[in-house]
Amino acid sequence: MLPMVIRENVPLAPLTTLNVGGPARYFAEARTVADVRNAVDQARSHSWPLFVLGGGSNLVIPDSGWPGLVLKIAIGGIDFRLENGEGIFEVGAGEQWDTLVRNAVERDCAGIECLSGIPGSVGGTPVQNVGAYGQEVAETISSVQALDLRDGQIRELCNEACGFEYRTSIFNTSEKGRYIIVGVTFALRPGGEPRIEYADLKKYFAGRSRPTLAETREAVRQIRASKSMLIMPDDEDARSAGSFFKNPVLSESEYLAVAQRAAARNLRIPSYPALEARRKISAAWLVEQSGFHKGYTRGTVGISRNHALAIVNRGGATAADIIALKNEIQQRVLDTFGVQLHPEPVFVGFEKT
Repeated sequence: MLPMVIRENVPLAPLTTLNVGGPARYFAEARTVADVRNAVDQARSHSWPLFVLGGGSNLVIPDSGWPGLVLKIAIGGIDFRLENGEGIFEVGAGEQWDTLVRNAVERDCAGIECLSGIPGSVGGTPVQNVGAYGQEVAETISSVQALDLRDGQIRELCNEACGFEYRTSIFNTSEKGRYIIVGVTFALRPGGEPRIEYADLKKYFAGRSRPTLAETREAVRQIRASKSMLIMPDDEDARSAGSFFKNPVLSESEYLAVAQRAAARNLRIPSYPALEARRKISAAWLVEQSGFHKGYTRGTVGISRNHALAIVNRGGATAADIIALKNEIQQRVLDTFGVQLHPEPVFVGFEKT
């Protein structure tokens, strides 16, 4: 295997699905754990700020770029075995997520089929506890392998140690910046049935017998494509960072306050089974009812024509343009409904987002 090479002034926008942002002063790809350690040592010895890049699908980089070293994790590989009735998948952090999903479905292992078509790398999924259509990776991750930057040791963190909650984990909260994920182990269900919980999937399979994992995967990909949430080069509305805002989780009193504001506007908060737990409400509904409809366009930025939560780069947008629209949406929702929307993407190198 070729030794790791550190390059200079590498454009980062093409490495993100949003396609905005400036260059990395230094850039390297790590294909092994040894490469990761080497890059960390180089950054420390030169006092370079270090940023770890995965698949670039949930990321906003500033127009100024990154002043230090960007380390792209490219550790690949999927190892499979059957153990105690489970299908165990040991996966390199740099492996493409959808490649793993396809592999699991082909082996008739259930647990991540509803996460088909999500862009990005495997190593990024534990950070945000990635979820869609009724599944979250927290349900199937058995352990995460990560380099601990405190002492340079590889740690294996069990599921509980990762502190998974809705779209969060220790990797983006209490221990943010401490670990570099190099691998993830999943425990799936051989011969298990697909999870058909979300309204879109129920509608897709209405009147049909129980679908297979492969049929469910294809359905999810088609639904995502219809919402421009499947990366396709010729789809302008897919030039995004995915869902830009999390669904707010409110207390009972907060929920009632929002419901009263909605009623005053002759609106009723939509209710779906997936939103029932802990008074979770639809961020997409809040965005649309605050005046940002699907297809909204302001110059080079806008809202996807097919998904109200996707801020899109319509061509030639800057990171500043994206942030300006994000801020306006957040302020309008706050003024209209009294709810503070929190963004999903990672903002790298911004003083405040």
